Amino acid sequence: MVKIAEFEVTQRDLYKPESRIPVKNGVLDLRLGTTLKDAFCETCGQKMQECAGHWGYIKLVLPIFHVGYFRPTCSRVMLEEPDRRIYLRRLRAPGLDNLQRNRILKQIQEKCKKVTYCMHCNSVNGVVKKVGPMKITHDKYRLKRVADEAEQFRKTFDAAAASMPELKPHINKAQDDLNPLRVLRLFQRISPEDCELLGLSEEHGRPEWYIWQYLPVPPACVRPSVVQEDNTSNEDDLTAKLTEIIFTNAIIRAGLERGVTVMNLMEQWEFLQLAAALYINSEMPGVLNATSGKPTRGLCQRLKGKQGRFRGNLSGKRVDFSGRTVISPDPNMRIDQVAVPERVAKVLTFPERVNRHNIHKLRQNVINGPFVHPGANYVEKQNGFKRFLKFGNRQEIAADLQIGDLVERHLSDNDVVLFNRQPSLHRLSIMAHFAKVMPWRTFRFNECVCSPYNADFDGDEMNMHLPQTQEAKAEAMELMGVKNNLVTPRNGEPLIAATQDFITASYLLSHKDTFYTRGEFAQACSMMCDADLKIDLPPPVIWKPQRLWTGKQVFNVLFRPNKESKVLLSVEAKTKSFVKQEGRLPDMCPNDGWLVVQNSEIMCGLVDKAVVGDGNKNSVFYVILRDYGPIEAAKCMNRLAKLCARWLANRGFSIGISDVTPGERLSRIKFNEVETAYAKCDEVIAKYNSGQLDTMPGCNEEQTMESIVSGILSAVRGDLGKVCMEELNMYNSPSIMARCGSKGSQINVSQMVACVGQQIISGTRIPNGFQDRSLPHFLKHSKTPPAKGFVRNSFYTGLSPTEFLFHAISGREGLVDTAVKTAETGYMARRLMKAFEDLTTHYDLSVRNSEGAMLQFFYGADGLDPMTIEGEGVPVEFARNLRHVQEITPLNGERGLLPWEINYITQQEIQTEIWQKNCLPSFIDMVTKFVEEKIAGRLAKIRKAHGMQSGLAMPDEDYMDIDIDEDEDEAVKTVVRNLFTITERQLRDYLHVCVSKYMKAKIEPGTAVGAIGAHSIGEPGTQMTLKTFHFAGVASMNITLGVPRIKEIINAAKVISTPIITCELHSNQDVRAARVVKGRVEKTTLGDVAVYMEEVYEPNETYILIRIDLDAINRLQLETNLHQIAHAIKTAPKLKMGQLDVQTSRPDIIRVYVHAKQEESMYYNLKALKRVLTSVVITGLPPVVRAVISEKQGGKGAKQLLVEGYGLLDVMTTDGIVGDKTTSNHIMEVADVLGIEAARSTIINEITMTMESHGMTIDHRHVFLLGDIMTMY
Repeated sequence: MVKIAEFEVTQRDLYKPESRIPVKNGVLDLRLGTTLKDAFCETCGQKMQECAGHWGYIKLVLPIFHVGYFRPTCSRVMLEEPDRRIYLRRLRAPGLDNLQRNRILKQIQEKCKKVTYCMHCNSVNGVVKKVGPMKITHDKYRLKRVADEAEQFRKTFDAAAASMPELKPHINKAQDDLNPLRVLRLFQRISPEDCELLGLSEEHGRPEWYIWQYLPVPPACVRPSVVQEDNTSNEDDLTAKLTEIIFTNAIIRAGLERGVTVMNLMEQWEFLQLAAALYINSEMPGVLNATSGKPTRGLCQRLKGKQGRFRGNLSGKRVDFSGRTVISPDPNMRIDQVAVPERVAKVLTFPERVNRHNIHKLRQNVINGPFVHPGANYVEKQNGFKRFLKFGNRQEIAADLQIGDLVERHLSDNDVVLFNRQPSLHRLSIMAHFAKVMPWRTFRFNECVCSPYNADFDGDEMNMHLPQTQEAKAEAMELMGVKNNLVTPRNGEPLIAATQDFITASYLLSHKDTFYTRGEFAQACSMMCDADLKIDLPPPVIWKPQRLWTGKQVFNVLFRPNKESKVLLSVEAKTKSFVKQEGRLPDMCPNDGWLVVQNSEIMCGLVDKAVVGDGNKNSVFYVILRDYGPIEAAKCMNRLAKLCARWLANRGFSIGISDVTPGERLSRIKFNEVETAYAKCDEVIAKYNSGQLDTMPGCNEEQTMESIVSGILSAVRGDLGKVCMEELNMYNSPSIMARCGSKGSQINVSQMVACVGQQIISGTRIPNGFQDRSLPHFLKHSKTPPAKGFVRNSFYTGLSPTEFLFHAISGREGLVDTAVKTAETGYMARRLMKAFEDLTTHYDLSVRNSEGAMLQFFYGADGLDPMTIEGEGVPVEFARNLRHVQEITPLNGERGLLPWEINYITQQEIQTEIWQKNCLPSFIDMVTKFVEEKIAGRLAKIRKAHGMQSGLAMPDEDYMDIDIDEDEDEAVKTVVRNLFTITERQLRDYLHVCVSKYMKAKIEPGTAVGAIGAHSIGEPGTQMTLKTFHFAGVASMNITLGVPRIKEIINAAKVISTPIITCELHSNQDVRAARVVKGRVEKTTLGDVAVYMEEVYEPNETYILIRIDLDAINRLQLETNLHQIAHAIKTAPKLKMGQLDVQTSRPDIIRVYVHAKQEESMYYNLKALKRVLTSVVITGLPPVVRAVISEKQGGKGAKQLLVEGYGLLDVMTTDGIVGDKTTSNHIMEVADVLGIEAARSTIINEITMTMESHGMTIDHRHVFLLGDIMTMY
């Protein structure tokens, strides 16, 4: 430090009194650099911009502790020689990573803590404690076994106590003070080997370097002075602190030279400590900021936190070439375009290099200048001279333009811009668009692109950035372009697709009864483009009496406008209106709810959200994207957006009060339904009040009653919703939107028309706000539906005052929930991102972090990219691709293959190099299995059904050419051929499609899988409701879900809110057996089985008499008897009474005798004992709260046991429970009992389960990554 520094700083004054010249050797000496624009640095002679500043130093008279490192007499680590060798060897092992090293050092520390006497010099080892802000003491004499040493230590104070009697009472508190000077001497004596055991390195971190003897003085530019109007200056906090330190240092030096009282010296020393500590970290714990006003900013405060140097100025910073304004929709924009207002385009510039191709355009731009678009703001010549075009002769400058100059031209059409909306929760929150300069003042883009940004047009603002180089432009378009991000990496579902109005229009247009004349049809077709597309009109559907086209044909044109288009689409999908019925073919659905598209022609089916909307892998756009690439999919989407917007504007689509007016029949049904529901509820409540209600398993009476009533009332709203959808006519706007999935649902419609329903607060009905009732409008203790928040009115009829308040309460909860959730999930997402940020795939498809530590040998166990996965977790949707290949590769009169030939050709293909080198065995197995079962197997089945040979057996080589079907009837052959044929060309094409799609689905080396994984888990979190409970098979067993559960899993919390152990039973069909096991697990207390307890006072003894209810024990099937209960009382840890005298007498009496040392305390002892006896555990496991028997889902009446509480090991080993099928949702407990791999599986299962219960799907690869990173070490 001294070598680097220019000079020693000794003066506390900043400036000379008469002038503004800094004092020599002061804190603002010009040799440290300058903060004024016109002054020169005295060390290097440069101006402020060029000089980076120089360092000085302060020599401290006495050493002080460094607050950043502020955490024995013979300076040796207290370990025996063999232990030292072992630990040294472990610490010197090559390839040791940080966590392992820390673990070893912690072991050393623990081992040394237990030593009382040092084995090297026999001094006492005590606890080093922190007292006060910057003071530590060595508390040697706390332990009992060092009493002699403590006595000697106290004797050393005898002389002092004699001269100052007031010290006497405090001597017992005296401790060994460790001042910095003493610690420094101690540290200097530590040997190099001991440094290693302390986790320090000899050449980089000697312990004595952690104590300050010199203090660096940073350059002046780090702490600039601000000159004010009246020529005084405002100094930085650091400068002020440094002057304070220099001043105190000078006082101590003078004191040591002249001699001063010890008291005074220690005080100044402590003051110096404090000043230096605050200079580094001004928010020191234990230091009261004496100066009222704003706290000073130390060096730590400059670095840490959101506004600090790292997060505020390095990781994230404000940038140039960006704009922000309000957004609005424009369906005439392509999905990869954004309309930029002209006034933004004039400010954002792109530096374009002049070449012979663009010189004329740029000359015109220069002539237009800064105020006319498309103009330019600056011209930079090759010699670095830059001219502002607002002034000067622009004509001259334009004529002067040479190849190689740089023109900062305005943003113009088709420039690549980055478009972003905060909060940026996943990588699709910032994408690259092509700019389109337009008038007015908002950014406009196609509504299809709302969902990745999560944008709506109620006043949202968005940011736009203009990349400044050609490379950045190309890279942005390639990696971030909208077309290249149509699907979300979270689960590979399409995210950019038709929304709201577009879906409504598609639905109305594709109805069975929409017919158009030629003019109307041509008009509709011309709406999907801007007169720039050749359209081949298809032939009409109806020729006589008049030529008519259908709305479905508009979609045929939309998918494939002309013969030149390559898009031959084949899709079969279930739409939202599909009704399933046994024995009926799906495409005969009366609601037209099964869509079939062959070769881009709709055969049947409506077009709704399931077909053109987002979040569905069976949608039209997704299939086009997978089969024909993103450009075709984007073109198709652009056509749909234009068509729907224009068509719907012409047709009109509005909503009025008549749309929500209920009919006569609906009102009647509603009245009757609500009345019967109220009657049922009253019946249940009456039973509850009279105590006749049968409780449900695991619930008490009140919970049972609440559960039944809630069930009845929620059924009312559901039933009314169904009736609504039937009652409302086909042209009713709300019901159209609910049916096609563009907005709203059955519930919303029924709330407007029929009945708002039960208002719920955190999973229960409205609680009591007044004494014993929810509002003073009701009777006390009333449990009736209206008193607990059931709203029987609809929004159409209007709510009564009480209903209005209940509805408002429920709405308020929603708002609070949203606000709290944002903060919770934001912090969670940030922590996830910090954990995952450095994980990438390498060329061997393994996942490693920045240190090269291996996390997964194969990304997601198969090395595939979640974005490219077609089916549910498989890279190729086999059946759909087979249909597609069969449609686009015609038969051309070729011979159909026999089943054995199909298998034979497949085996041949799979043995080729391309398959063997690139495909995992699991994928090859999937392909062969599909070919064997669904192609060869299907053909063999059809042949068998028609009386032909199945043809699965492969003949010998000599018989291969013989036709096994030559004796068959020609008609039968034709039938079989019509039912299913595949030619060799089709089969080879199909296998080629499979392998090429698999190759495309492989993840690219270098992908930031960590960041993508963090986004994919963090982003759905923001859409979850915060507090939700799901009932684990039983009404009373809540499982925490939503954000709190995800938080528990990610934090690996030691205590979780609802620990549940799910147990498999040996005899799972028998309820009685299940009850026996339940009795073994669930804790039963003495209070549960005792009929009464009484105190008995006899002349010579007192005891408590307990009578046991043996009948209850039998009914509960508890495996216990009187003696075991007596034994449990004897050994109960809660009764801190020593050995109790417990006697039993048949059949059911237990006496507990109380003996007291003093006669007086006998009565109190008896009372205390009686109080705690009820909670003595007689059978079961203490940590278990309760156990509930429940039906297994889909288990055909099989039972399972749900145990609430901890104690997985004890539960697993209970008789009657299948131990290896018992799981817990508590990760830390699973890790302790079953090991780290089990914990990993638990994390993966729990996250997946939580997400699925909220209707979110996350690709398992991201969850695997989370599991692996949490269980990495």
